[in-house]
Amino acid sequence: MLDQRRRLRAALADRLLAVCYGAGVDSTAMLIALKLAGLRPHIITFADTSAEKPPTLDHLDRMDAVLARWSWPAIVRCRKQTLPGTAYGDLYGNCLANETLPSLAFGLKSCSIKWKQKPQDQAIKGAASGPNAAEPHSIWLEAARRGARIVKLIGYDCGRADLRRSRRLSAADADFDYAYPLQMLGWDRPDCIRVIAETLGAHMVPIKSACFFCPASKIWELYWLAAHYPDLLERALVLERNALTGRHSRFSEVQFGASWEDLVRSADRFPSTATTVGLGRSFAWNQWVRVNDVVDASFRVKRGAEDRRRFLAMADHLQDHGNALDARAA
Repeated sequence: MLDQRRRLRAALADRLLAVCYGAGVDSTAMLIALKLAGLRPHIITFADTSAEKPPTLDHLDRMDAVLARWSWPAIVRCRKQTLPGTAYGDLYGNCLANETLPSLAFGLKSCSIKWKQKPQDQAIKGAASGPNAAEPHSIWLEAARRGARIVKLIGYDCGRADLRRSRRLSAADADFDYAYPLQMLGWDRPDCIRVIAETLGAHMVPIKSACFFCPASKIWELYWLAAHYPDLLERALVLERNALTGRHSRFSEVQFGASWEDLVRSADRFPSTATTVGLGRSFAWNQWVRVNDVVDASFRVKRGAEDRRRFLAMADHLQDHGNALDARAA
């Protein structure tokens, strides 16, 4: 709407704009909103943890083609480089080497800061030394020349969860200001899905962007993963078992009366506890896949045609109207 375009332009015109692109529904709709408002970002960054699902990587390529048609800058893939001799080079390897779960499983955000936020900051500010050493991006140099501040644009929508997240964040830090264009427009997730479908086509509505072993995954997403990418689900199960039976496990056999492995293989659920017992926080993915007949006795995901149909049917049944796959087939 014209008044919405004016609202965005009043807030962001003539500012140095850096889009933090997550490659999901919200951030894709945010790019469209900027385009419709006649606002062109100076840089678009995506944090590559080497753990995204294949459709998300495909979506990045498709969006780069869209951006090229718009004469916009291509998406900068930002990846944390580890020191030479480090036993891992990505978030999954980090968790395996340390025998732990991603920090989100414990209600923390350190994995996001380390593997997402800092690499994107370095793509803008540059780094003087270390494995991520690089020159500053031109937007950083322009900000210094003007004596202006860069505005980071975040794709939080008007849904309750994103409103809650954005309220907890400051409007600025030492280096950047922060703005939430979708909230300026009053768009929620269904609005974002509709705008993407109407502007770019329903085939451009992306799946939820997240690591394949993300602790925030919903049950329908586990079924979806089992149907489409059983190898990735198996890797997640290995990571979880490695963490909950490893040296940094917070699981107490004394507290629960049985080992983690025994409960996974024989119990229907873990006793109620505040202790993180798996990637599902209150439940272990390994136990869930066994109880729901997703794996065989060796914890290999079942790959039969009937199994896959069942997984797809369950994923479709359990989705709600806020899910990114609404405009696409499961």
